[in-house]
Amino acid sequence: MAKLSTRDIKRKIQGIKNTQRITKAMKAVSAAKLRKAQIQLQATRPYSEKLYELINDLAMHVDREAHPLLQIREERNIDYVVITADRGLAGAFNSNVIKQTLKDISRLKEEGKNVSLILFGRKAVQFFKNKGFNIVNEYEDIYRNNVNLTFTSQVGVIIAQRYIEGKSDAVYLVNNELITTANYETKVRKLFPIEPKIDLEKIDKMVQYNIEPTKEQVLENLLKQYINFQLYRAMVESSTAEHAARMLAMDNATRNAGEAIKRWTIIFNKARQESITTELIDIVNASEALK
Repeated sequence: MAKLSTRDIKRKIQGIKNTQRITKAMKAVSAAKLRKAQIQLQATRPYSEKLYELINDLAMHVDREAHPLLQIREERNIDYVVITADRGLAGAFNSNVIKQTLKDISRLKEEGKNVSLILFGRKAVQFFKNKGFNIVNEYEDIYRNNVNLTFTSQVGVIIAQRYIEGKSDAVYLVNNELITTANYETKVRKLFPIEPKIDLEKIDKMVQYNIEPTKEQVLENLLKQYINFQLYRAMVESSTAEHAARMLAMDNATRNAGEAIKRWTIIFNKARQESITTELIDIVNASEALK
């Protein structure tokens, strides 16, 4: 490697400082978006959990065969709903979801099962497209506007219809979920079929309720909401985790830039000192030669 001049080193330091300003600004933007997303997430989780609880209670008191979304059949054809971000610069955020999906696809194929993909986010589309995977639908630029129930309702109908028509025997969601501001996890959850958790205490309590018009009709309406809202929650979870991951990645990048500036400043000072020393030696030698 050729020795850099002090001018080249100064130029390099300035370039790192410019990058540091960008990463610092991106961290601030991500922090602001994270705070907004956390408010949305805090409102989403309780409703989602209560909705599942209601469906679970009702499903224990109806004929499962009468409701297509409750019917359990052998899982031969499986749909994977894969949710990533549209953008990068968020550490391993997108690659974690992709790795988990690839791992599951490999395992399921070894078991002789077919996997179809429904992709959310440009990063998922870019990775899986044109690589031999069976892609049912793909959605990009999904976070350009705020995530909304209108969009998830439209997509939910498509996913549910595939299950009802028998094109898929199970549907799984793969996405990142925020645990703490500095930590998130990649989760795989089953969307269909809904398998009620039997709770004998709740069964006893349920007998006391009069449900109108009927348990079946109420359950039918709740199932439609469940599909839409689980997709909505998964996207909100992913969006919130993305902002946290990007904020952390930009914070690390800013710190690394600071360390790089320190190292190159030391190199610059040494190079300048060597240059000054060389000039002094040349002056002394020239002076001696004139005597």
